[in-house]
Amino acid sequence: MSKKGQVKKAVLAYSGGLDTSIILKWLVEEYGCEVVAYCADLGQGEELDHVPEKAKKTGASSCHIVDLKEEFARDFVFPMFRANAIYEGRYFLGTSIARPLISKAQMEIAAKEGADAVSHGATGKGNDQVRFEISYYHFDPAIKVIAPWREWDMKSRTALEAYAKKHGIEVPTSKKFPWSSDRNLLHISFEGDILENPWAEAPEEMYVLTVRPEDAPDQPEFVDIEFEKGDAVAVNGERLSPAKLMAKLNELGGKHGIGRVDLMENRYVGMKSRGVYETPGGTILEEAHRAVESITMDREVMHLRDSLVPRYAAMIYNGYWFAPERLALQALIDNTQQTVNGKARIKLYKGHCRVVGRDSATDSLFNVDFATFEADEVYNQADAEGFIKLNALRLRIAAIQRSAKK
Repeated sequence: MSKKGQVKKAVLAYSGGLDTSIILKWLVEEYGCEVVAYCADLGQGEELDHVPEKAKKTGASSCHIVDLKEEFARDFVFPMFRANAIYEGRYFLGTSIARPLISKAQMEIAAKEGADAVSHGATGKGNDQVRFEISYYHFDPAIKVIAPWREWDMKSRTALEAYAKKHGIEVPTSKKFPWSSDRNLLHISFEGDILENPWAEAPEEMYVLTVRPEDAPDQPEFVDIEFEKGDAVAVNGERLSPAKLMAKLNELGGKHGIGRVDLMENRYVGMKSRGVYETPGGTILEEAHRAVESITMDREVMHLRDSLVPRYAAMIYNGYWFAPERLALQALIDNTQQTVNGKARIKLYKGHCRVVGRDSATDSLFNVDFATFEADEVYNQADAEGFIKLNALRLRIAAIQRSAKK
């Protein structure tokens, strides 16, 4: 059933790939509306080549490519990394953290263009539909959202390719690389095709950002990363903007095969899915951040923050970046980072990165006079006896009770 006349102008989150190319044409045909294509530049590189040309050829009235790299790194990736947020202990949230920013910029364009609708290419099975639409409604509770995968009768890639052929749409289809991918400054993800078999190893030709660890240099490389209030600000003594710093760490990590993860994750909509991820820079950044925290953060503050991280990570994964509970947690997390100033030295070698040094000239809580195994004049070891007996008191009382019952 035609929906023509319901929408006058729609802003489509557009990549130039198979799904969004067909969605663009479908919106024009089905809704009879003007379609403005919008693409967020989050560090995809050459993937954005010829996107405006493709969009206009497919029927878009105009195409906006918005450079969001610095905003992405500074206002989305870095705040998340202050929390060491990793979903289910494995996933660095590279796709999840990009969606609220993509949505934010899309809604800004919709406002400027006077559009009465927005659209995206997320399927009805995935997490992205939730992430996009919760963010849309945060900015405009009355916005019309068009999610073609929940409306049309095309249910497979084969059906999409047939639609493209029928309407003369040029789309990138490859039998050699049939899996889907999503790329930005933080990561690249892969899903579908052979990865739907959880026992099958991901093919080596899938990887883009990282070399095979076995083929990485035979000599380790050391990198020093400096932090101010929990944010990385310099690599090997060179101060860099957030986006440039992420790009630099991606280059270093990729060269040494760092950041490959193959996992089964629990989607918000209820199913399990397999994803393969490359996050070279993020893996190094998280290791370095924890190292500086380890020497500058109070124990109980760290433990409290860490107890909240799984919930914070789930908020991002499930699409609640703009929700008040995430903002409240962010305020607490940012408060814990005021003393996280210092630097970490990370050793990169054949797929592994590990801390080999950490230091803070201003906020170190490590005091060798107390911690040394050598003789000292500041710590009375005999004091530990009372400390132990007081902490063991409840266990001693329980033991007495057990003995009395025998």
